[in-house]
Amino acid sequence: MKKMEIGVLAMLRKGENPFPAIRELGLTTAQLQNWDMANLNPGTAAKTKRDIEESGIRLAAFWAGYTGRIIWNSYGGPETCGLVPRDQRARRIEELKRGADFAKMIGAPALITHCGFIPENPMDPLYRETVDAVGEVALHCRELGIGFWFEAGQETPLTLLRTMEDVGLDNLGVNLDTANLILYGRGNPVDALEVIGKYVRNLHIKDGMFPTDGHSLGKEVPFGEGRADFDRIIAKLYELDFSGELIIEREISGPQQIADIRLAAGKLTALLEKYEACRKK
Repeated sequence: MKKMEIGVLAMLRKGENPFPAIRELGLTTAQLQNWDMANLNPGTAAKTKRDIEESGIRLAAFWAGYTGRIIWNSYGGPETCGLVPRDQRARRIEELKRGADFAKMIGAPALITHCGFIPENPMDPLYRETVDAVGEVALHCRELGIGFWFEAGQETPLTLLRTMEDVGLDNLGVNLDTANLILYGRGNPVDALEVIGKYVRNLHIKDGMFPTDGHSLGKEVPFGEGRADFDRIIAKLYELDFSGELIIEREISGPQQIADIRLAAGKLTALLEKYEACRKK
């Protein structure tokens, strides 16, 4: 079994090169995230690819955002996030296709995005419309020879499983965020692995607390201070023979973000060493 690799989520910003800083953290792989549609052009792609190659960082995937109003909670999110809202869908499909083209240009193996609060009721017209929209983007990715991976957590694991089955393409996968199910009050990542584990291609390593009211998102916290049970998560990944990347995500900025990433990387390394030692006994 290939050893799991620890990496970090980096942001694509005009004129910046995030990869040397990743090297300074002692990490060798990354996901690259973008929310600025102006970056999705051949010139930026050529520079980004050159920056990646010169740094020696391996690109695990490209995370593509989209335009329009987004509310990051379970109250306003269903009407604003991803490919579910009818008034945003057509534009976002095209933006994600552009993101896929960019991913291909920089050598990313897959495109990742939040598809939104996919309806749990498969008879809901919005469910079928969303499946069709996902299928259109995923097919574009397939034609480019790359994967299309859902960042999980806004939809329930069962709904995500059903969506992938109904889309029915062979390039689908999951980027399991270990905090999102908790932050959105949807469940927990250990149980999610029981449902969608075979589709998980890599993870966002993040921690958080459950919501304390019906309108707000739960609070993201540093690794080990929330409700994500990383010991059980890593154990389950070994059960699944998972060999993808563990991508650390910390949604703050400044020196504390760097400190928290270092802390998470150290604790993750210790966990992996523990389970590797158990496997060798």
